[in-house]
Amino acid sequence: MQKLKEVIISVLPITLIVLLLNFTIVPIGSNLVGRFIVGAVLIILGLSIFLFGVDLGIQPIGTLMGESIAKSKKLWVVLIFGFILGFFVNIAEPDLQVLAKQVSDVTSGVISQTSLLVVVSIGIGLMVSVGLGRIVFNFPLNKLLIILYGIILILGLLAPSSILGIAFDSGGATTGSMTVPFILALGLGVSSIRGGKESEEDSFGLVGIASTGPMIAVFIMSIFSGIKELTGDLSANTIDEMGIIAPFIHEIPKISFEVTMALLPFLILFFIFQRLFFKLTKRQFSKILKGLIYTFIGFVLFLTGVNAGFMEAGTMIGYGLASLENNWIVVPIGFVLGFTVILAEPAVYVLNEQIEDVTSGHIRKKVILYTLAIGVAVAVSLSMLRIMVKGIQLWHFLLPLYVLAIVLSYFAPKIFVGIAFDSGGVASGPMTATFILAFAQGVAKAIDGADVLMDGFGVIAMVALTPLIAIQILGLIYEYKASKRS
Repeated sequence: MQKLKEVIISVLPITLIVLLLNFTIVPIGSNLVGRFIVGAVLIILGLSIFLFGVDLGIQPIGTLMGESIAKSKKLWVVLIFGFILGFFVNIAEPDLQVLAKQVSDVTSGVISQTSLLVVVSIGIGLMVSVGLGRIVFNFPLNKLLIILYGIILILGLLAPSSILGIAFDSGGATTGSMTVPFILALGLGVSSIRGGKESEEDSFGLVGIASTGPMIAVFIMSIFSGIKELTGDLSANTIDEMGIIAPFIHEIPKISFEVTMALLPFLILFFIFQRLFFKLTKRQFSKILKGLIYTFIGFVLFLTGVNAGFMEAGTMIGYGLASLENNWIVVPIGFVLGFTVILAEPAVYVLNEQIEDVTSGHIRKKVILYTLAIGVAVAVSLSMLRIMVKGIQLWHFLLPLYVLAIVLSYFAPKIFVGIAFDSGGVASGPMTATFILAFAQGVAKAIDGADVLMDGFGVIAMVALTPLIAIQILGLIYEYKASKRS
């Protein structure tokens, strides 16, 4: 029931905003409104069941696997299994599945859903491996991040500009509901062999390192595949005549197959580890297996709700608002949507608890919550401004903000640096990867001179970036207050 309550709080505000806009300034049609409401209900049910399954199955598997590979005390075992586990858990990430389908649709299959899933997951696997190696060798997190973001900068200059938004969005979308709990548990399992305060500090930062992998991988893919320039557009609405329920029935078999293919390798890995390392009791084994079944059911319901109505409504609302005579309204509405998304994101509350524990209650939850909410609201409204004003490009925002985040990492307390770079995945949750991305693409389609591919993508990257700065600034404030008291 707790998961259901969290997800209702997460999805309901955006649902109410869409209905309010539909009945006032941007009507989107009764069929689409009906599908949107059914889609929202399926997302609420699906995400609740999925998160329950993650708690019951995915997270315990992550901790057990982390402890198992750490106990071997062999670096090659840690690195190889880090790659394998990172790869397979990321294939099954709902936010990435949504993004990959959007990219495939917008590029008319030039970048296919499967190829993006595989390339991004290779990137995650490699960086999980690197991150676990960092814990073993006690390599400073901020120095590693400078190296990784330096590589991203060089590759970004070499890659076609049209791929920039997709690459940076993939970094934000991969660190979602499935990947974050698993990688955090994996990092905690490996760092626990060192013990003490260093163990606590080293358990943070792995998600932040992992999120650089997709950006590097997508840039390399675009350079070596010979893609020079991409153009994209939103496909015409082909299911509007199918009524309200038919699109959902149409999507379920296809999505069930895709989810089975995504989760099957992970299930096989679990069986192999159980046989070789875990040796769980029958009761423990069946509990985790039950968690994986819940994960499957929730995953199918979530993606069905997203694909058969929810995202399409987001696109049409964005398109409708940007088509108005006073289309500047998309900037303040973007601010409201960004504020609402982060304020209602369940994972943010987990992060708040984490920071409150670390600072022994010196920084209150509300301070963290509203700082992040304002940061993400600014990120979404800046994304709207970038779409509307010709000449403003994604890197004009990303480059200085990433430089600021890296500079802050040398001054903020070490533990806050790790939490900050992990928190980008928390901010870019399911509602960002679904509704906010679709909304941005709708706006891009309506604005003369804007490109759905160049301008529509990049909003997830912006949302994932602001917490890096916000949390580190909070860390500096915390340190300043602590020094004044002493």
